[in-house]
Amino acid sequence: MMNTETSGRVDLVDSLRGFAILGILLMHSIEHFNFYLYPTIENEWLALSDTILNSSLRFALSGKVYTIFSLLFGFSFFIQDNNQLKKGYDFRPRFLWRLVLLAIWGFINVMFYTGDVLVLFAFVGLLLLATARLSNKVVLCIAMVLLLQPVEWVKIIYTLLNPGFVWGDSISWQYYLETAPVLKDGNLWETMKMGLTSGIGFGFGWWIEDGRVFQIAGLFLIGMLMGRRGIFLDTPQNIRFWKRTLVIGVLCYFPLAGLHTILMGFIENKNIHHFADIILTCYSCFAFFTFLTSLFVLAYYRTNFHNLLTKLAPYGKMSLTMYLSQSILGGFAFHNWGLGLYTLSTTVTVGIGLLIFAIQYTFACWWLKSHKQGPLEYVWGKLMWIGSKR
Repeated sequence: MMNTETSGRVDLVDSLRGFAILGILLMHSIEHFNFYLYPTIENEWLALSDTILNSSLRFALSGKVYTIFSLLFGFSFFIQDNNQLKKGYDFRPRFLWRLVLLAIWGFINVMFYTGDVLVLFAFVGLLLLATARLSNKVVLCIAMVLLLQPVEWVKIIYTLLNPGFVWGDSISWQYYLETAPVLKDGNLWETMKMGLTSGIGFGFGWWIEDGRVFQIAGLFLIGMLMGRRGIFLDTPQNIRFWKRTLVIGVLCYFPLAGLHTILMGFIENKNIHHFADIILTCYSCFAFFTFLTSLFVLAYYRTNFHNLLTKLAPYGKMSLTMYLSQSILGGFAFHNWGLGLYTLSTTVTVGIGLLIFAIQYTFACWWLKSHKQGPLEYVWGKLMWIGSKR
């Protein structure tokens, strides 16, 4: 039984983060890295394989793995902040600079992948600075309000009170119509310029319109609270917590998913239909995310899958390097400036995603044999502490 505060906890978190990054890569591969153009598959066996992979991976990963990534961002903030507090330093000013650097990484990333989340993390991360010294109860209340999607509820109420009001068209879709032709026909320079203009607009528009900003903010706070409670440690109390969470996640997911399916058929107002869809999707994804995370933790600590799951740790330790490099490799594979493989089936694109993972994972294992952290993590850390006497 692993019961250390160093190796056991950090290995679990790195492995969980590695799982999240792998899941993000597979989803991005299915989506051709935000180029939603899919070929017609005539071969029946390949079409069946495509349907199975597309349905199963979307069910298990879509809207879930990025929640794990978000949760661990808040957790990592707590670890860094707490370590500095033990030394008598206030980490918050340095973390603000760290967020600025994260935004810069995001601007680099968006030149290759229009769905970048790092810039958004940098902005939403300001909430961690504002709540870092609040009590657990206050932070939990704020997180719950955010996870309930308050803006979407306000929109529903406003629409009910003003049935004639017409909401504007999707901003993200308008930006996507500008990004797609470049991904299809543009060269590298044109793709990079597009990423810094309409690409950012598409990414931010989608995050806002789909309620992901509030969900990420809530998850940041939940992650910070989990750090405070030491919930990733291997203790009997924590194992009981994860078992209860796993059961609650299952019991909540299926009613929410069923309600989502049934309720959507009874809502005639298209605006209310859209807002309710966002709310129920976020709720059901959160329920499944709690189940998935609990299952991973319990499998890591209490089953023979530990040895397999811990192999994801090198991938998770280099999450920034892996996230940016998968955008470059994925963009090269699927967009016109590279190989332009967006015409391939889902089965093949998943295979390409696994190939990218194999390349990245091999590099991560090789690199960490002689380094404590990934290359971009090292640069990020050096820049974060620039001017410090640490």
